[in-house]
Amino acid sequence: MSMYPGNRRAAPRRRSRWLPTGALVAGSLVAGSLMGGAAGPTGVATARDLPFSTADWPAAAGRDGGPADDHHGQPDRRAGAGDGKRGDGHRDEGRTLLVPCDEARLIAALVRANAEGGATLRLAPECTYTLTHAFQQVDEYDGGLRDAREAADTAENPGDAEAAPRRPEDDTAGLPVIYQPIVVEGAGATIVRDVHAENFRFFTVRDGGELTLRDVTLRNGRSAAEGGSIHVVHGATAVVERTTILGSTSLSAEGGGGGIFNDGNLVADGVTFIGNRAAGPAGKGGGLLNGGVLTLRNADFRHNNAALYGGGLANFRAASEVTSSRFARNTAAQGGGLANFSARMKANGLELTANTAEVGGGLANSDAVLVARGMAIRDNTATGKGGGISTFQGLLPLDDSVVAGNVTRGQGGGIHAEKSNLLVRTSNVEGNEAAGSRSQGAGVHVTSGTASFYRSTVVGNAATGKPGGIFADRARVKVDDETVIVKNSPSNCEGSRIPVPHCFR
Repeated sequence: MSMYPGNRRAAPRRRSRWLPTGALVAGSLVAGSLMGGAAGPTGVATARDLPFSTADWPAAAGRDGGPADDHHGQPDRRAGAGDGKRGDGHRDEGRTLLVPCDEARLIAALVRANAEGGATLRLAPECTYTLTHAFQQVDEYDGGLRDAREAADTAENPGDAEAAPRRPEDDTAGLPVIYQPIVVEGAGATIVRDVHAENFRFFTVRDGGELTLRDVTLRNGRSAAEGGSIHVVHGATAVVERTTILGSTSLSAEGGGGGIFNDGNLVADGVTFIGNRAAGPAGKGGGLLNGGVLTLRNADFRHNNAALYGGGLANFRAASEVTSSRFARNTAAQGGGLANFSARMKANGLELTANTAEVGGGLANSDAVLVARGMAIRDNTATGKGGGISTFQGLLPLDDSVVAGNVTRGQGGGIHAEKSNLLVRTSNVEGNEAAGSRSQGAGVHVTSGTASFYRSTVVGNAATGKPGGIFADRARVKVDDETVIVKNSPSNCEGSRIPVPHCFR
């Protein structure tokens, strides 16, 4: 997608700053004072100058650079500590580095891991690492992958050429960019951007990089570009597990991803997104914006906001599979809980509750394919149309699902479908409301396209005007003889502009 950062080969400003421990960081450099390395020609140690050999710095160094310990002064006798193996018999990426509760040592460990082709970092349990400045480094050339990606995006979406030019200086991170296979084991630690710090995210994963992040909280990330806490670029991969992302913001005008922006390949399992924002004028994905390939499981999106699409999750020009996840009290202009735009999504076992939008209070699907099963879409609100679901120029099969208690001030309290192929199979559409002065189709409102109902119920929905059950106009509607449409107010289908089969009054 066209969210890719600007020309990476432009040389950024080089700034020097003292970290909390007194260690100096300049460009992609860490001063010799951080780890005892000799200074380079300018008086600052480069990555080459740092003592990164295994002989000079033990793989599991304590705070004073001495023998490995368990952060309590005792030698680390855990199976596999320092030899690249985990206690469960699996092998970690590269060597294992124990990172004391010190921001400068976390940065140094990541620099070392990149220099040595990867490593596993184990953070101090329950530690809070507070970052006060963006980490300055020269961004390595990606072999032309970005140029090819941007050229393809421009050809596919020529309108994007009118977007404002990228500012490479906006694409900053508080930690070194991930170029290698690096595992960060959080052990309940928190990484936070200081409230007075400049704008930066925490992790940027570049082409060829592989980040695995577990058991950590990321708080108060703030990026002027995409990805308030994490940005996975087109040629990169990431696995994020049992992680919480709190209060992070993307200020990108056209992009977003208040918590995470994925343009590569992301697997996220057990991730919680709370209070994140895609705050730009066309911000997408308050919690997570996917522009690549996403596998999302057991996620929890709460109180996130996007200015345009997908208060919790936006799948934009991308492909995703989302299972067993919850979306509650998220807001956006379209798709309060989630939005699937110009994209493909397979959704299974999602709960969307009390989300709010102008279009698609629970979810919005536009120019896209959304295959949904086992959905519970309840108590969402749309000020325009589609209290529970809105689909426009899309394919939306809905199986084994419940759409209940949703409200719109416009049309389609439960489902609003326009120029779409809607299939409702073994599902219940019940107790929805279309409460505007001219509202119709509290259960389902269909214009153009097709709508088919199999072994389903449309019951107890209430609209201001007729019908309360199913309204159809310029559409092909099929209702099998096992579908029940009853007890809707002020009528079931009477008032529809075309006949609805197997529906009376």
